[in-house]
Amino acid sequence: MADTLNMDLELEAQETSVGPFRADILCRDTGSDDSMVLIENQLETTDHKHLGQLMTYAAGLHAVTIVWIAAKFTDEHRASMNWLNDVTDDSFRFFGLEVELWRIGDSPAAPKFNVVAKPNDWSRSVSKAARQIEEGELSETKALYLRYWASLRDYLDKKNTPLRLQAAGPKHWHNFSIGRSGYKLATLASVQSKWIGVELYIRRDPDGVCIEQLLAEKEEIESSIDETLDWRKLPNRIASRVVLQKQNTNPSNEEAWEKQFEWFDRVLRGFNDAFRERVRHLDPEVDHFEYEENGEEDNQDE
Repeated sequence: MADTLNMDLELEAQETSVGPFRADILCRDTGSDDSMVLIENQLETTDHKHLGQLMTYAAGLHAVTIVWIAAKFTDEHRASMNWLNDVTDDSFRFFGLEVELWRIGDSPAAPKFNVVAKPNDWSRSVSKAARQIEEGELSETKALYLRYWASLRDYLDKKNTPLRLQAAGPKHWHNFSIGRSGYKLATLASVQSKWIGVELYIRRDPDGVCIEQLLAEKEEIESSIDETLDWRKLPNRIASRVVLQKQNTNPSNEEAWEKQFEWFDRVLRGFNDAFRERVRHLDPEVDHFEYEENGEEDNQDE
């Protein structure tokens, strides 16, 4: 299901109380902005009772992505989900998924999810940005970042990128899933300092254990990407980063966007190829001093 929605979901709780109801599953979208994702399962045709529960969840949780999974959506319930996406602001996102079981040959049956209702992230983001600029809530720079990442998203989509594409936001970074909760790829841009970049972000690595495991393969990784990377083990923070920056590059120059997007496409593919499988096998519980015994540096300058 996470693949269908282009999300990295980390389970938070099951049977969570929301007012008088209990939500089936509560997750966190770690590949985007750590927003909450509430999943309601109904292995039959949709009904008004579950629609009412979804409304209660939205009211009780204030800002959330709600996913309604059912065997079949009636036309009126599909229309209701689309209407909710139209009338609510972008604090809420409503998805409707129909589930069916597929079997190939003698393989075990596996669920296949079909999206029947979803928010229009692009139009909602742009309209929100325009409204916030008019009301003085969103700066011109943040509005530029929003257009920049939305345009990059469209570019990568046309290039058939292997990465999951997230909704654009008015920030100096834009996240992409790399297939494991707590880890992500991100594109970076600085209008003020005039550079762009790509990084592997390791969310929970306070002792640098994970980045040390990657550093053990530093030469092979950099050779595969054909770039020298900046390995940032940050001892005073919870995260570690592996970064590549392209200096003297101005994201505010719209005429240069296509060349910048070409660079992003190449480097993102390189990072994805170099890190995806390695990230999947990282073990945060490995003894931190194991690397010192093997002659590796224990400290990495920021």
